[in-house]
Amino acid sequence: MQMFSPTRRNEPSSPSPTEPNNGVSQAQPAPAVTPVPSSRGGILSAGVSIEGSLTFGQELTIDCRVDGTINSEGRLTIEKNAHVTGEVRAGSVTLFGTVDGNVTAGERCELRAGCTLRGDIEAPRLVVDDDATFVGSAKITKRAKPAPAESPSA
Repeated sequence: MQMFSPTRRNEPSSPSPTEPNNGVSQAQPAPAVTPVPSSRGGILSAGVSIEGSLTFGQELTIDCRVDGTINSEGRLTIEKNAHVTGEVRAGSVTLFGTVDGNVTAGERCELRAGCTLRGDIEAPRLVVDDDATFVGSAKITKRAKPAPAESPSA
């Protein structure tokens, strides 16, 4: 028995406005929803609490509590409601919230107005806004160079 036929059968259409529907409301089809791609990557919103290690790929925004280490080569944004207790290592770190621990950034670390960092920073570039609280030391390093490509041996 064939499941699909090469010819299409017309489905009965919904009743026209002139046809009675006996008081029964007809369900309207839901409008098509097109997902909007997010350029902000993942988001951990307020109310979330994480204990342990956190690893991510390209981009993550945290607006919650994290007790543990954060590791990535991507871009990390720590929002104003976030409180991180532990080591932070990422390619780029932008801090609006609170971090109690050391921050190591491969490219850039930004301490924005209203943030609090109690720990040391190691990064090639450091931006500190007015009204940022920073208790610790900063070590400005050279940007890490990519490892040279290996040549095939003959």
